[in-house]
Amino acid sequence: MKATSKSLSLLIVFLTINLMAQSQKSFFPETKNVGDPAISGKMVFNPESQVYEMTGSGINIWADKDQFFYAARKVSGDFILTSKVEIATKTGDAHRKMGLMIRQSMDPSSPYADIILHSDGLLSLQYRSKVGATTEEVKFTESGAQYLQLEKKGSKILARIAQSEQALTAAKEIELPFEAPFYVGLATCSHNPALSVTGLFSNVRFDVAAAEGVDGYKNQSPSRLEILDIESGNRKVIYSTTGHIEAPNWSRDGKFLIYNSGGKLYKFDLAKGTPEVINTGIAINNNNDHGISFDGKMLAVSNAVEENGKNYSIVFTLPIEGGTPFRVTEKGPSYWHGWSPDGKTLTYCAERNGDYDVYQNSVKGGQEKQLTTSPGLDDGPEYAPDGKTIYFNSTRTGMMQIWKMNTDGTNQQQVTFDNYQNWFAHSSPNGKSIMYISYPSEVPATSHPHNQRVMLRMQAVDGKEVKVKAHIYGGQGTFNVPSWSPDSKKIAFVSYTYGELE
Repeated sequence: MKATSKSLSLLIVFLTINLMAQSQKSFFPETKNVGDPAISGKMVFNPESQVYEMTGSGINIWADKDQFFYAARKVSGDFILTSKVEIATKTGDAHRKMGLMIRQSMDPSSPYADIILHSDGLLSLQYRSKVGATTEEVKFTESGAQYLQLEKKGSKILARIAQSEQALTAAKEIELPFEAPFYVGLATCSHNPALSVTGLFSNVRFDVAAAEGVDGYKNQSPSRLEILDIESGNRKVIYSTTGHIEAPNWSRDGKFLIYNSGGKLYKFDLAKGTPEVINTGIAINNNNDHGISFDGKMLAVSNAVEENGKNYSIVFTLPIEGGTPFRVTEKGPSYWHGWSPDGKTLTYCAERNGDYDVYQNSVKGGQEKQLTTSPGLDDGPEYAPDGKTIYFNSTRTGMMQIWKMNTDGTNQQQVTFDNYQNWFAHSSPNGKSIMYISYPSEVPATSHPHNQRVMLRMQAVDGKEVKVKAHIYGGQGTFNVPSWSPDSKKIAFVSYTYGELE
């Protein structure tokens, strides 16, 4: 029986909630009422929503000593701490506050730095340079924020903010060395010793970036498999591993994901929260270009083949449950990116005669058809659900931007027009939106490397407004393939860190 959209949505909600309740715990094991406020604070971590509810009191985080509630972890080295923030208490002092903090010790007069959101909208990078010194601050011109980010990079402390569904701002920066180990965590202060304030911290991610010069292919990072709720913007980690995983596909029945790791493909059961290897026969060197047919019965993979003295990617298909792969493309390199809705045609990026372009071919193989001919890189082709349009990304303007065309290659039109390198547009199953990954402009247009600060951005297919849905440390492997839930309400992706996993 064909599942309805409503039943699929209920199934997906049940599976992800069940998984969350089993697996997550607080990343901040220590809580402290710094400066002994009259009203003790508390932290409640909800493993289902992965939200930290922080209730605290205190006179202030200011001058030569502090009084507030702090949830923290003792760490060493550089880090990037990011969180979505909300001051839930709607009454009280105008400067009741919450934010992200690095602190040398739990002493009230300790050196510290923080990015703080006040209830009146004031945003500032506050810091105390030495024990007992007077607090200084660098104010943001913006008022209010949805996201805060605090970074330690050597002796530099950097703070960034983001308004709702917008990019992070340029950093405010100070020089302030900390001696390892030190504390990093979440801070809440009522600015009135007789009152408490409650704040909500969600989408909390503690990331350790790759050291300078680290090759993301040779020294691969640990991974988090995540699910993003489109409407709320809330993210949930459903699986963490010290191994390196990439590119989740969401099954058409909503029950499992498929990702690649170490050349193999894995089925991740959303109810059980466990991965198992898919039998892909001779295809044991699969990269992160793979995906599920619209009817949910077949899987396309891109597998490295060694022949004629060369090693290159070839597109194969096989049953979704595993089995013997069928070779589709005779020539390589060929990287799969899209199934036609009727299941009869594949589209892929391929290098022929020194240039990478978009091609399509029958699932039975045979003569391939070239769809793009512009100089430079054309990549990431994917069919829209109506079967009339192919989205792809191209460097033909000098920047990597999203384009679209008819499925026969005609009527090629640019979709994005900004100063980001935009890759891999994935259509929602309901055909209303596309989601893609955006790299900073300084990343070369022809590259989508590991270990970058990237965004997942969404726009309506009939509009130009772009919304930032996630700020991520990741890149290659994060969002290469179609990963929408079948009800178009969620997406799956992978984030990375070289530090401890939540």
